[in-house]
Amino acid sequence: MPGFTLTYFPVRGRAEPIRLLLADQGAIWTEKEVQIDDWFSGKCELKKTAAFGQLPRFQRDDFVLYQSNSILRYLGHEFGIAGSNKEESARIDMVNDGVEDLRQKFSRFVFIEFETGKEKYLQDLPNQLSPFEKILSNNANGTKFVVGDKISFADYNLLDMIHCHLDLDPKCLASFPLLSAYSQRLDKRPKLSDYLKSEKRNKRPITPKHK
Repeated sequence: MPGFTLTYFPVRGRAEPIRLLLADQGAIWTEKEVQIDDWFSGKCELKKTAAFGQLPRFQRDDFVLYQSNSILRYLGHEFGIAGSNKEESARIDMVNDGVEDLRQKFSRFVFIEFETGKEKYLQDLPNQLSPFEKILSNNANGTKFVVGDKISFADYNLLDMIHCHLDLDPKCLASFPLLSAYSQRLDKRPKLSDYLKSEKRNKRPITPKHK
C-alpha cells in the first residue's frame, strides 16, 4: 500500500478519525503540521490553494482531497471498509452523517459555550448518544460494529467522538453499555491500540482548547 500524507494542525480535531483508520488498517502515512496561528494570520501559503480554505488535507501521489468526511469515505473504499453492498454503504453513510451532527454540536460547545454551557451540554448528551446505542443494538445485539460484520470508516469517526466525550466526562457512557463495550473493544484492536498509546497521539490535544 503506498504512503499517504495528511496535513493538519497539531491537534486531533477532524484529522483524528482519519488517523485512527489509517493506523488500524496498517497504512503508512506522513504527518505535516500547520501551526494554527500561521494558518489564520495568512502566513501559510497552503491556505491559498486549499479547497474551501480548510484542513485536513490528504494527498496520495498527485491526488489531493479536502473535507474530513470525504477523506474518510475515500479511505473506506480504498481499504474495503465502506460496506459490502449498496444497503450497507447507505447505512454507513447515515451513521457517519449522524456522527457529523454530534461533532458539530461538540465543536460549538468547545469553541463557543465551554465556559458557560458545560452543565447543559452534559445534561443533553444522553439524547445525542441514544441513537448510536440503538443502532448498535440492531446489529448483532451490539457485539460487532455500527453496520454489518466488518469495521467501517464510520466506526472510526464514532470512536473518536466517544473518546472526545470520555475526556469531557469519563462517566458519560454509564447508561450506554453497548457503546461502552464497543469503544473498549475497538480500542483493543492491536494496531489501533498501539496508535492510541503512541507519543504522537497523546501529545496532541483534542482541540486547541484542550491543552
